[in-house]
Amino acid sequence: MQKILITGGAGNIGSALALELAKQRDNLVVIVDNLLTGSRAKIPKVNNIRFIHADVNVLNQIKSVFDQFKFDYVFHYAAVVGVQRTLNNPIKVLEDIEGIKNILKLSNDHNVKRVFYASSSEVYGEPFEFPQKEQTTPLNSRLPYAIVKNVGEAFFKSFQKEYGLNYTIFRFFNTYGVNQSEDFVIPRFISAAINNEPIKIYGKGSQSRTFCYVEDNVEVTLRSMTSKLCENDLLNVGSDIEVSILELAQKIIELTNSKSQIKFLPALEEGDMTRRCPDISKMKNILKRDLICLESGLKKLIKSYEDRQ
Repeated sequence: MQKILITGGAGNIGSALALELAKQRDNLVVIVDNLLTGSRAKIPKVNNIRFIHADVNVLNQIKSVFDQFKFDYVFHYAAVVGVQRTLNNPIKVLEDIEGIKNILKLSNDHNVKRVFYASSSEVYGEPFEFPQKEQTTPLNSRLPYAIVKNVGEAFFKSFQKEYGLNYTIFRFFNTYGVNQSEDFVIPRFISAAINNEPIKIYGKGSQSRTFCYVEDNVEVTLRSMTSKLCENDLLNVGSDIEVSILELAQKIIELTNSKSQIKFLPALEEGDMTRRCPDISKMKNILKRDLICLESGLKKLIKSYEDRQ
């Protein structure tokens, strides 16, 4: 039996990844989460998935998990996430560096075959090139969350160089799905639209983002895992179709037949970059298919919200 650890597996991407991995009955998937931003409700109820409530930033808690299971692969997705949360809790964000170090040390000590790291588009800071390419890592990030992701990438590369521990770094761009919390823009907008409440936008809504449906994220992740693709390398994971936040709100109002009005708030002082658009040439080459378009993904989410009503 192949044993796989997913830290932060009670979140949006981690829970979707766990479900796909568990479809192979010879996989044992262990989810570790401190439930700071994750939820037990998101953990798939499948026989070959185990959940352990633990904090990866506390060595003794995560060490006992490694000692018990002897993992083949590790996905380190645990992190403090959400723009407002990370801005409000900068020290807690910086503490995630301890978790990165713990995961790498334990993975190396237990001969894990490869460790996968959830980095972020935030490592690009306020970008100076479009699209944003993996080989470019500008160090103009000012916010603790972006700094931690940059430091994390450096630790993974250094452990490989020093000890030969294989890694893959995923730079995730906005990934949405049915398990994403309302800390994030798409679920927040959909929830407001379905309830005919005002949709609040910071600034004029001209800031642009790209949005990747979680199924695309998980598929490229699994293809990377089951091959040598992107071993000891970086991979942008996202969409390359830009949409402004205002256009996103208008599209969600249209798809939900909502009576919501758009309410413009003062722009955030920091943390709201003007543009995000990755070069996903490598991702497309791995998937070898078209990505799920934004409208199709939004319809899936809207249906899931309506089914809960």
